[in-house]
Amino acid sequence: MIDSLLGVAVSRAQDALARSDTDSGRVRSLFWLGTALGYRARQAELRGSYWRAARDAKGMQDALEHAQAADSTCVDCLLGLAIGDYALARAGFVARIVARLIGLGGGDADRALERLRRVSEEGILARSEARWVYANALLREGARGDPALREEGLRIIGELAQQFPDNTVFRRALTTGAGGP
Repeated sequence: MIDSLLGVAVSRAQDALARSDTDSGRVRSLFWLGTALGYRARQAELRGSYWRAARDAKGMQDALEHAQAADSTCVDCLLGLAIGDYALARAGFVARIVARLIGLGGGDADRALERLRRVSEEGILARSEARWVYANALLREGARGDPALREEGLRIIGELAQQFPDNTVFRRALTTGAGGP
């Protein structure tokens, strides 16, 4: 069911892109195409379809980079790019080699964290999601040896839990020691 819905989202974004006759329409369509492909890549990865995940991740990266090139103010476009960058930076050796071979690059954790921070502060459509992802990246980085980053991640999750009190994911993250999603 999820795959079907994501397939529809990709198709709709591609159709909107084909029909776009303005720069802003193309940027908006590229953003939604990149977003849909990013979620579909994550879903494919969860199912163990690594080649499909890599292909969709590359499509996401291309769409969001084109959107950013056309409109540098598309801060929300940075979310998908940051997630991909962070995932590749922290992936295993073989995964990084495969990512380089198919054109995804090797990842850069510092650049990813800066992009996540920027979207979490300046984003319009993806601000809350960026805050959640940024907080979890900070927790992971904190586990690598910087307790200040862990504390910052917990602080952000605490703010999200206050802002969205009915969201059990945020509350659970705080009560279980914020082990991440």
